[in-house]
Amino acid sequence: MHRNVGETDQVVRLMAGTLLLTLAATDQVGTWGWVAGLLTLLSGTVGICAAYSLLGLNTCPNEGKDGSISKP
Repeated sequence: MHRNVGETDQVVRLMAGTLLLTLAATDQVGTWGWVAGLLTLLSGTVGICAAYSLLGLNTCPNEGKDGSISKP
């Protein structure tokens, strides 16, 4: 799979995943918080979102054909 999550999107996912896991750990939200938090944190960490792949979305603007990221 090619990377399809841009840098800003990654930061937002990491923060949201951390928040959801914190809320789940303190019993503010139910079991769905653990699942959603882990999935969000994982997609932010690896830079790949399965839902984006299914929908044909890509927030990673500088992706090369081989999946590498070119830096200016």
